[in-house]
Amino acid sequence: MDVTIYHNPACGTSRNTLALIRAVGIDPVVIEYLQHPPTHEQLATMIADAGLTVREAIREKGTPYAELGLDNPNLTDEQLLDAMIATPILINRPFVVAPLGTRLARPSEAVLDILPAPFKGPFFKEDGEQVLDREGKRIA
Repeated sequence: MDVTIYHNPACGTSRNTLALIRAVGIDPVVIEYLQHPPTHEQLATMIADAGLTVREAIREKGTPYAELGLDNPNLTDEQLLDAMIATPILINRPFVVAPLGTRLARPSEAVLDILPAPFKGPFFKEDGEQVLDREGKRIA
């Protein structure tokens, strides 16, 4: 199964998402998007496929969002996408693309919606939060 994660290894949510993907036996393509950002078209497609608006896919916290004036409501989606490509830290993460769909995996367990593999055993996030029980069922 072809699964791609746009990953930031410095982000706990991204690390947890990658661990969940691997825990179900999938070896995903890992793209460290800060070094290798998607193209304008790829990013627009991921955002649309995830059912998000461009504004919902922008990361504000810990980025130059305000300094770049991206909070201006008159900016078009194209202008926002251009800013995200020019400054990839503005891309919220992690995006995961799989045959069953595309998700912005926030929280990380949102990735489970697009993974076909059966889950086996428990899974705990880095902070100790349990996401899957010992039968591999999602904990609500």
